[in-house]
Amino acid sequence: MKTIFLIICLLALGAGGYWWFQHSERRTELQKARDDLATTADRLKSAAQDAFSNLSVEDIRQELERGGKVVRTKAREAGETLSDVAQDARVTAEIKARLIAESKLAALRISVDTTDGVVTLAGAVDSEESIAHAMRIALEVKGVRQVISTLQVKPAK
Repeated sequence: MKTIFLIICLLALGAGGYWWFQHSERRTELQKARDDLATTADRLKSAAQDAFSNLSVEDIRQELERGGKVVRTKAREAGETLSDVAQDARVTAEIKARLIAESKLAALRISVDTTDGVVTLAGAVDSEESIAHAMRIALEVKGVRQVISTLQVKPAK
């Protein structure tokens, strides 16, 4: 009888713990960030569709009065632009992470900028070999079409 009671208590405790972990508001930072990113992406998509699909006569009249022309862009193209920006940010972050992981490079002295898959490395390094190494790291990242280096050789103090 005690054994059955103990088993029932343990099952109830396990079920309660499972429910608490599944339904509590305590999520990891990664889950929160993922949810925030998805929500932001949905809002951006919705805003882009609303902004670029609006062809009301009153809006056209106002734009003609202000600038003499009316310009609209397809929402799909705007979405592609947002996608490109996200891709560039991912590329920049990955290159910075790889540079930081390299003990041979002073990654904090190197800035990375990405536009349409073209990466620009700027800052100062200790040698020409460091320039070559940083460029190799950048070229290894998926999504990089070209690397431009304006790195200067300046020995660390």
